Amino acid sequence: MSINEKSLLSDFTRFYLLVLLYENPNHGYGLRVKFEERLGKNISFSLIYPFLSKLEAKGYVSIERKLIGHKEKKIYHLTEAGKKFAENMFQRFSGIIDTAIESNIQICAGCGIKLYQNSYQEIINGKKYSFCCRHCAAAFKNNEVHKHNH
Repeated sequence: MSINEKSLLSDFTRFYLLVLLYENPNHGYGLRVKFEERLGKNISFSLIYPFLSKLEAKGYVSIERKLIGHKEKKIYHLTEAGKKFAENMFQRFSGIIDTAIESNIQICAGCGIKLYQNSYQEIINGKKYSFCCRHCAAAFKNNEVHKHNH
């Protein structure tokens, strides 16, 4: 993996850690376990804890000390400012994803819903149309026949 790929991965890693904190407060080990369960990728504590420290320094997380078993753990909670920061990041990420997949999106000719994958396609009157399902295709065909008969 090149240095650029590593930095991109670490940026995504930080973003996903923010997603996990937004879902629920957690301690560092808990974040590591959730991250690895969901993404199937290892994550180092040397990435988790410095990131949590930066979030804390910016006022985006607060720490609650809690006894879990026989060990005291630091539970990281997003503050209101942290939640706003996360929501802003989610919007920005959403815009990036929308742009990346835009060329692959089709519109159902029947109901107008946006389709990313696995559209149902039919050729009607020599033209290829995409639909979300057979029902929309049937309704569209019925409407086209009705238009041509009047």
